[in-house]
Amino acid sequence: MKNYLIISGLALTSLFASCSNLADDFLTTESPSSLDEAKIFSTPGLAAGAVDGVKIPFGDTESYRGRFLPWYGMNTDTEWYNSSESTSNDKADLATYDAKPNNSEMNKVTNVWATGMYAGIERANICIRGLRTYGNPTPGSELGYLLGESLTLRAVYYADLLKAWGDVPARFEPISPETVYLPKSNRDIIYKQIIADLGEAETLVPWPNGNAATASVERINKAFVKGLRARLALAASGYQQYPDGVRRSNDPELSVQKMYTLALQESRDVINSGTAKLEPSFEGLWKKYNQENTAAGGESLWEIPFGAGRGRMLFTFAVNHANVDQYQANGSNKGGQGGPLPTVFYNYDVKDLRRDVTCVPYKWGNPSSTVLTNGFPTAKQELGVLNRWYFGKYRYEWMNRRVTSTNDDGVNKMYMRYGEVVLMAAETANELEGPASAAVYLKMLRKRAFSPADQAVKVEAYVNSLSSKTAMFNAIVKEHEFEFTGEMERRQALIRWNLLGAKMAEAKLAMTDLKNRIGAYADVPSVLYYKYAADKETLIIYGLNRGETSDPGAGWLSVDWTALSDSKIAALYRKNPDTRQFWPIWQVFLDASNNTLTNDYGY
Repeated sequence: MKNYLIISGLALTSLFASCSNLADDFLTTESPSSLDEAKIFSTPGLAAGAVDGVKIPFGDTESYRGRFLPWYGMNTDTEWYNSSESTSNDKADLATYDAKPNNSEMNKVTNVWATGMYAGIERANICIRGLRTYGNPTPGSELGYLLGESLTLRAVYYADLLKAWGDVPARFEPISPETVYLPKSNRDIIYKQIIADLGEAETLVPWPNGNAATASVERINKAFVKGLRARLALAASGYQQYPDGVRRSNDPELSVQKMYTLALQESRDVINSGTAKLEPSFEGLWKKYNQENTAAGGESLWEIPFGAGRGRMLFTFAVNHANVDQYQANGSNKGGQGGPLPTVFYNYDVKDLRRDVTCVPYKWGNPSSTVLTNGFPTAKQELGVLNRWYFGKYRYEWMNRRVTSTNDDGVNKMYMRYGEVVLMAAETANELEGPASAAVYLKMLRKRAFSPADQAVKVEAYVNSLSSKTAMFNAIVKEHEFEFTGEMERRQALIRWNLLGAKMAEAKLAMTDLKNRIGAYADVPSVLYYKYAADKETLIIYGLNRGETSDPGAGWLSVDWTALSDSKIAALYRKNPDTRQFWPIWQVFLDASNNTLTNDYGY
């Protein structure tokens, strides 16, 4: 059952870095709340309502729901905005490393920077201060759990600010008249603070299913806190663009040795706890997600909770539906905003069970008004074109309910899953202990990716052949592609590996080879053949696999499978990604900052 977040008894005012018009008036008067902080944060029920309020900005109109989640993460060497070639489109600019401070999608006071992330941080700061001052938040207590949840939610907001903008203002106390305007802080300071905060939080929150709250992945649990701490340790010690160039942090506290040691320990703690696990099948994982099964103890560690009328994960990323049909009433042209690069399907091993879940070459066409299914017009699958694939991890047709909202689908964002913890364990074990230690974890992921009959070759022999740290690292980079394409995790990973620019350039070359059917793509067919299954809506396709070039005979229809232009390939990025790793701070916030905020990186 999805939680609907209600903040009761307290109107938490959300102020942020660039808000100035009413700040002085508000900050010098008492809160209008009829309940004071002492009462609220010493009473578990009231405090829980306040902490629920920290989550509200996730679902605000131009916050995570409609701005950050749809746009951060495209484009990479595996994913892209399907309309990247739209040169007059500010949405495309966000994806193609060409965003400007006045971007029309983002340059608004209500943007995710302010009414999303900094609003959430301010709410969290108020809760953290109140719980520490009035709540006696000890491990095992309800108020202790709420403090751990508040610390973790604040870390989530900061983690996303850092990966989208780099250096940002550090606010770890509620706003006062003296702190309305703050300049950017060195991101290393923020990383160290939130990594320490998560270290405290993991002492306060139980493992999945350790109490009533952690029975759902819509609430914070220890496995997620440790996993997020590991992710942040790797990001903090990794390569990234600073004002003086792309490099690792110079702070000795964020060294590779220290941060990888921390990340390995945290990852192993989660794995050894037995409180989360890989779902038995990759397809089953994503069906469970689309069916909105939020029970803890499986692969999902934490999800941004959206009510049924908020959230746009399928609205944005699902296999495209041309119009209202038997599976959705979300409206016309829903899903399909992004998709995998056309090369990704052909990069998979043909026996990899993740391939057909991740990469979908068809959409759902215009439904027939005369053929009804359960009273609704019936659509059938239709082949797309080579340059427009869809993410099969998100599917209306896998849902247990029918989406009726015209703007949202209500499906949660799976913010972290156990598979990432396993791959982080492999990466850090390889760095610190060598490939033999990493092999255990890499095999865990690949065993799910291949049927038992194929595991001797595709899992055991393959992983055992990775005898050097370099070979194992390169295999982990590839495994990340096969495991996480479509989840918008790739960009930050490529940045911290110092591979963003190189891999993006490789992707352009690979797509050019695919277009010309040369090199590694010489055996990719140029014609697809298809017919329909007995249900008259499901496609049966021949010609997708390498080498399937012969005509299958009578009863099959054919389509050209060569639509991949130089202009579409070039649109993967317009500026050098290594000089545009972060978005600019939007102009409206620069203008309202009293000259305390500026852009770097040539913006």
